Amino acid sequence: MGNGELAQQRVIVALDVPDQESAIALVDRLEDVTFFKVGLELFTSTGPKILEVLKSRQKRIFLDLKFDDIPNTVAGACRSAARYGVDLLTIHATCGREALKAATEAAQVGAAQAGVKPPKLIAITLLTSISARQLAFDLKIPLELPEYALEMALMAQESGLDGVVCSPQEVTQLRQTCGDDFLLVCPGVRPTWADKADQKRSLTPAQAMIAGADYLVIGRPITTAAEPELAWKRISEDLSAIA
Repeated sequence: MGNGELAQQRVIVALDVPDQESAIALVDRLEDVTFFKVGLELFTSTGPKILEVLKSRQKRIFLDLKFDDIPNTVAGACRSAARYGVDLLTIHATCGREALKAATEAAQVGAAQAGVKPPKLIAITLLTSISARQLAFDLKIPLELPEYALEMALMAQESGLDGVVCSPQEVTQLRQTCGDDFLLVCPGVRPTWADKADQKRSLTPAQAMIAGADYLVIGRPITTAAEPELAWKRISEDLSAIA
C-alpha cells in the first residue's frame, strides 16, 4: 500500500469546528483526506448543509451525533439521518437493546425511502474521555472498564449494529470477541507528538491500527495544527510504515 494510502482509507478527520466556513477551509486544505467526521457542534451550527458540501466533494461522512433517547425517538432520528446518505452514524449503546434494534431497522427504512445506501450504524461503548475511576465513582458502574466496553459491544452486535466506537485500548479484546466483520472505530488516537488533551484512554495511530481498529478518528492533532496538511502528512507517513 503506497505512502498515505492507508491513511486515506482508514483515517477519519474530525471537523470539530464551530461553523461551515471553518469546516470548508479545513476540507480544502486537506485535499488528500477522503473521510470526515461531522459531530454535534458543527451539525448544530450548519444542519445538513455541511453534509451536502462534503458529498459534493465526493467525501465519505461519519455523522457522529450519538443519539441517546427512548426507542421511538432514536428510531425516528436514525430514519431521518439515514436519508442524508452518510457512511457511518452513531447511537449510544446505553439506549438499550430495544432502542438499538429499532434504530437498526429505522436506518434501513430511511435510506430506502431516500434511495441511498444505508449507513453503518455504530454504537458508542464508553466515551474516551471517561477513565476507569470515573466509570466507578462518577457513573457508579461496578464493572471493570474493559468488561463494560465488551458488554456494550456484545449487546450492540446482538442487536444488529455494524460496529462500535471504542477507545484504542479496548480494540484487541473486542476484535478477538466480536470477530473480523464487526467495525471498530477508534477516537482518542494521539500521535506521540500531539497533546492528549481530554483523552484518557489513548494510543498512537500505528498502535491502534495494529491492535485491530478499522477506522481511526483524529481531530485536534490535525485540525488545530499550525499547518494541518503537514500534520496529516506526518500521520500518513507513520501509518505507511505498518502497511
